[in-house]
Amino acid sequence: MDSSFGTTLLLTFKLAAITTVLLLVIGVPLAYRLSRMKSRLKPWVEAVISMPIVLPPTVLGFYLLLAFSPGSGFGAWLDQTLGLRLVFTFEGLVLGSMIYSLPFMVQPIQAGFEAFPRQLAEASYVLGKSRRETFFRIILPNIKPSLISGTVLAFAHTIGEFGVILMIGGNIPGETRVASIAIYDEVEAMNYGMANKYALVLIGFTFGILLLVYGINRRAAKSVVI
Repeated sequence: MDSSFGTTLLLTFKLAAITTVLLLVIGVPLAYRLSRMKSRLKPWVEAVISMPIVLPPTVLGFYLLLAFSPGSGFGAWLDQTLGLRLVFTFEGLVLGSMIYSLPFMVQPIQAGFEAFPRQLAEASYVLGKSRRETFFRIILPNIKPSLISGTVLAFAHTIGEFGVILMIGGNIPGETRVASIAIYDEVEAMNYGMANKYALVLIGFTFGILLLVYGINRRAAKSVVI
């Protein structure tokens, strides 16, 4: 093997963790904005955000590859102006993963914002709390299950990515070779034992984190922060 078992798994979880943190920063305000949006453009925006759910990963990966390639106008601008190359690099995997996993972060959180009783926010304003304080101390704690669901779905979805990563990242040991790519390689080489090791780690990790999340959500649903 060109890349060790541990290095590949570490790279996989590193990609998922960075992607999830960045999506939280972007997804929470985006979901809040969508939940309050009254414009006729809302269905269009939601459709664009949700496209990765139904779009074949190879299609999305193909167009990202074209966009990020140094041979394209955008890719050349990134390379020459910012010195940033996104094709076959870890940075490219992060950006591609963010685009691919965005709806898995935004949709649960948006649903949480839309289900939140607005009377609680209005009561907070009446009591003299600012919008910022109300958002962070009243609204976010009350949609904790939605925040956890979005975070876990984005993290798990990133770990399981294959098509997008293969298209824009390739299979570079220590750089872009994540577990899903490694499993595919080992199966192609008929090395089922190693493929099984990767798969069992991902299955165990996914089951464990889902079990933890369901437990946290069950407790969070019983408490309401006012």
